[in-house]
Amino acid sequence: MSFPARLVLACLLAGGLLPLGAVSTASADPAGPHGRRAVATPYSTLAMRDLFVARPRLDPLEKIVARVLLARPTDGANDPGGDGYRGASEKVCGRRICVHYAVRGADAPPSRRWALRTLRVLGSVWDHEVDGLRFRPPPADGKRGGDSRFDVYLAELGSRGLFGYCTPERRVRGERLAASSYCVLDDDFAKRQFGEPAINSLRVTAAHEFFHAVQFGYDFREDPWLLESTATWMEETFADRVDDNRRYLPYGTVHHPGVPLDDFSNDRYAQYGTWAWWQYLTDRYGQGLVRAVWRAADSVGRGTNLYSVEALAAVLSRHGGLGRALTSYAVANLSPADSYAEGRSWPSAEVGHPSPIGPDQPKATRRVRIDHLAARHVAFRPGSHLSGRWWRLRVHVEAPRRRSAARVVVRRADGSAVAHVLRLDRAGDGDLAVRFDPARVHRVVVTLVNTSTRYDCHEDSLFACGGKPLDDGARYAVRAELFRR
Repeated sequence: MSFPARLVLACLLAGGLLPLGAVSTASADPAGPHGRRAVATPYSTLAMRDLFVARPRLDPLEKIVARVLLARPTDGANDPGGDGYRGASEKVCGRRICVHYAVRGADAPPSRRWALRTLRVLGSVWDHEVDGLRFRPPPADGKRGGDSRFDVYLAELGSRGLFGYCTPERRVRGERLAASSYCVLDDDFAKRQFGEPAINSLRVTAAHEFFHAVQFGYDFREDPWLLESTATWMEETFADRVDDNRRYLPYGTVHHPGVPLDDFSNDRYAQYGTWAWWQYLTDRYGQGLVRAVWRAADSVGRGTNLYSVEALAAVLSRHGGLGRALTSYAVANLSPADSYAEGRSWPSAEVGHPSPIGPDQPKATRRVRIDHLAARHVAFRPGSHLSGRWWRLRVHVEAPRRRSAARVVVRRADGSAVAHVLRLDRAGDGDLAVRFDPARVHRVVVTLVNTSTRYDCHEDSLFACGGKPLDDGARYAVRAELFRR
């Protein structure tokens, strides 16, 4: 049984809530709806996924509690510790989706009109994700919920710091890693709880959570960073003007280049901020790239069933490779305003204080350690006593061989920038000389990237393939030297 699933059960039996960091959240606001940090509860998409995966290995008592947690709200008395409705419920249905809601009590929406609005939004989400982006629809659930249409339930979730969640429910016949599912969304998305107009919160949550249901039809055991980062990216494609997912950018790989691409952590929220990675790729290669990655990760039928980073590398091999894309992404995040359509509102990558280079200090060395699929930026600027023309800066990089990349960006005094490839030899060494006239150059940034995708898989981590990265903490050195050409 996985650690998160056992912890969910233990905390529920104790009658308490989980501490932040114990399990994954579905779409919680990292700062809370009113600036308070949200508290994770057992009812979140990946926690429910972990519980579903672990269920066959549970002991009899644990299976009883798991059945309570995984029950649908309309199971009522069979869901006494969960979101079970305490009275009558009704539903409104379209051709493909049914929305269930309580008639009275804490879980009841403000009116039937809200249930109908939810149904219309979900119908638009289906049109966008299935008919437009051409993902497979969620597997049918037989007659669970009344018939084979996809079921969504409304419940009071905002008080628990959740927007919504989805639960895998039954394995698809003949498939080991594909499952039908249902979703639960907040019953009114009250602005006092979520801080945004209700319709905005509904739109982004519906897009995010329905995509989890889609994902469970490909591989419900896929790596958590891929599940959450692509679901958060889906918010951008469906509800671009809402921009709710911008709140996660300060936690992710845009602002923190030293965070591995496949990082998943409940208290750092990097997986949500990493939706920008998919935005970067799809801006260049089209929105079909995300579908191609999920197709490579597909477990259904004769699907290749690659784990997340394998699938990503396979798709990007057609576009110069994962290492090249990750390096270009790291450079792009130095100036999001120049790299993304809405980048003026994004945070830029952390660089740190640049080292001054001048006649009194003509050399400088910076040493850093970088984890797998992560980057670091080091900077140099013309010193205060440097004057005149024809100055150059020679940059020498020492990096681990065959698993590294480097770029040099010259940020000019007029605000423009020029990026240069710093080629590394088989030993991981490389040199490049760039202009360094103080009147024309504001700073020189050296971007170092650990492109390693090596893991010992199945080590119960939250990284790709549940593995232990083999090249974390890799050592890099940058030596900068001033000279006159």
